[in-house]
Amino acid sequence: MRYADIVLPLAQPTYSFAIADGLELQCGDAVAVQFGPRNIYTGIVWRLHDVAPNVKRIKTVSRKLYPQPLLDSQQQQLWEWLADYYMCTLGEVMRMALPSLIKPQGASAEEFAAEEFQPRTESFVALRAEWQVEETLLAEIERIKRRAPKRSEALQAILTFSQKHDFQPFPRRLLECDAPLISALQKAGYIELSQRERVIESRHDLEPLLPQLTPAQQSVAEQIRQSQSEGRRVHLLRGITGSGKTEIYMTLIADVLARGGDVLLLVPEIALTSQLIERMRRVFGKRVTTYHSKLTALRRTEAYLRLTASEGGELVIGARSALLLPHRHLQLVIVDEEHDQSYKQSDTAPRYNGRDTAIYIASLRGAATLLGSATPSLESYANAIGGKYGYSELLERYGNATLPQIIISDTVRAVKRGERKIHFNHSLLNAIGDALQRGEQVMLFQNRRGFSPFVSCSDCGWTMRCPHCNVTLTLHNSTSRMECHYCGYTAQVPKSCPHCHTSHITPMGFGTEKIEQTIEQLFPTARVARLDRDTSTSESAYNRIIRDFENGDTDILVGTQMISKGFDFGRVSVVGILNADNLLNSPDFRASERAFQLIMQVAGRAGRRDDAPGVVVIQTSEPDNPVIGWVQRGDYEAMARSELHERHTFCYPPYSRLLRIVLRDEDLQLLRRCATQLSERLREKFGRRVVGPVSPPIDRLRGEYIIHLMIKIENGRSMARARELLGEAMRGISSRSEYKTVKILIDVDAQ
Repeated sequence: MRYADIVLPLAQPTYSFAIADGLELQCGDAVAVQFGPRNIYTGIVWRLHDVAPNVKRIKTVSRKLYPQPLLDSQQQQLWEWLADYYMCTLGEVMRMALPSLIKPQGASAEEFAAEEFQPRTESFVALRAEWQVEETLLAEIERIKRRAPKRSEALQAILTFSQKHDFQPFPRRLLECDAPLISALQKAGYIELSQRERVIESRHDLEPLLPQLTPAQQSVAEQIRQSQSEGRRVHLLRGITGSGKTEIYMTLIADVLARGGDVLLLVPEIALTSQLIERMRRVFGKRVTTYHSKLTALRRTEAYLRLTASEGGELVIGARSALLLPHRHLQLVIVDEEHDQSYKQSDTAPRYNGRDTAIYIASLRGAATLLGSATPSLESYANAIGGKYGYSELLERYGNATLPQIIISDTVRAVKRGERKIHFNHSLLNAIGDALQRGEQVMLFQNRRGFSPFVSCSDCGWTMRCPHCNVTLTLHNSTSRMECHYCGYTAQVPKSCPHCHTSHITPMGFGTEKIEQTIEQLFPTARVARLDRDTSTSESAYNRIIRDFENGDTDILVGTQMISKGFDFGRVSVVGILNADNLLNSPDFRASERAFQLIMQVAGRAGRRDDAPGVVVIQTSEPDNPVIGWVQRGDYEAMARSELHERHTFCYPPYSRLLRIVLRDEDLQLLRRCATQLSERLREKFGRRVVGPVSPPIDRLRGEYIIHLMIKIENGRSMARARELLGEAMRGISSRSEYKTVKILIDVDAQ
């Protein structure tokens, strides 16, 4: 008897099943199995063996779902690494890695069958046998030409396509004919229609038309090639905004595709990189496959299954979920904006870092990794200057474009001098007015959406807070509602204060919605648009806002971080950063690094063409903050030196690895007891490396209180051993019945 260890999409270990006689299975195959009294799940065959499990009754797997395995051995290695390193189960990896339609499940066999993936079909057209003689059909076409010209033209087109396909059925979509005409041709006996599984055409187009590299870009491309040829598999490219990193990516991608290899291009958020994807499609055509969570489940499933059978020459562009696709011929992984926080999965297990996972996948496949950023993460920069990674710099803008002038505008001084109007200092208003007069465009950045971050009673100081989360509610003027940006709770704006009963409820602060309204008042002839989560509720809405700004139909674009990434607008000459202070004062050891990165990214949108030199106005009440000075000078190295020195002093990454333990429960006292006991157990094993327990800045979300513990593991110490000791301590706490309601989550390499 043969047995299979099966991974199920559950937070469970693998389970053994007997294999039905005559069923041929391989590791990586998807199978349908019964788990529990009725439930049917998709499982992945993980291991085949002859050892009967020590159970009274073993269930049998009798059906394979797909002709080819969904995973190869290297994907299995990847799943095992993700589960081990990020401290979760293989089932949780499976749940995240496979598209939903590829892993149906049901409460019964009938329900499972209804959920199974069905390939899309399409109509195929074929000439009936009696019309496949060319002379006969041409005579018929001529006979009906005057009486039925459209039918005659359609038959001519069908003859042409039939000859190209050796008179075999060809896809109906190739014909430019409407459905009634096709139906009429079928009824008249000229053609036959059939339904077949949709055929994916060859992904190989003509040779790509690559951009001409500047001498500086060509030098960097050669440095990267040289680094790879010397065996250094990871290379960091620091290229300032507007320097043309994308052109270098294209050149290296073309090298790999010409060899028949695959390339994976990772971007932080797919919706924010539409311009990059469009540029890649113009160069590489049908070789480009996009993959991300915003695609329909059907399209994700089709992409996954197609790539399992691919023979190479693919360019996949996607967010971090694209890492888990079957890259069978991978030769190059590019991680664009490698510093971006979006690469870290934080909501569900496995809580993996996309950049680090990309490097691991590339090493598994024998591929090279290129990390690109204008402001690299300090972890990557430390690896580069330490010699672990190859390193290149591109410090001049593409063409004749120059870096923008950066003006620091002191908001405190502006108020004292009467040089401030509502939320704008005069220096920014003057720059906006001058740009509009020249017919140029403006981008305004405010990292808060909504109208006002909170409302407050001016008499007693009461603020309106979410009943489920420890945060203030944000006023949204468009809906006249107060909203929680964490749990989605909404409420009406109160007419009077519930504490002192006065009617002095005042909106405080400003978000993008208020900035949009104010700028329309200050510049009534300007065409203003807003880009944030409230306006980009769909892909079409998002694309419309971007298209209007790109085409010059919008003069001023107001937005959150969504306007900071991946855009190349040639007519933007002014960028305004309205409140840099809320970026500088975050209670996080990475606050200065991230503030520098974000401000530099936003500032980089200005002056990207030689005919529109840029101006960036940063409004802040802390003009002497070191971060502001580094930004004004564009001095990444100074920021890195200062921050690395401080990180080394206090043993923070990149000089250590962080394990964050997150405890959540609705009972605060129970949660505190649990956190205290867990911290005591951890200190027995880790000593002074344990930090906490502490409450995070937002210590209650969706009705649950939150407490954090942190463990710092110095470089050179075994992370595997640390995870093992942490697992032992957690199991000791979780086994106690009094803490059965407490949720304990582990975030490895916490961000």
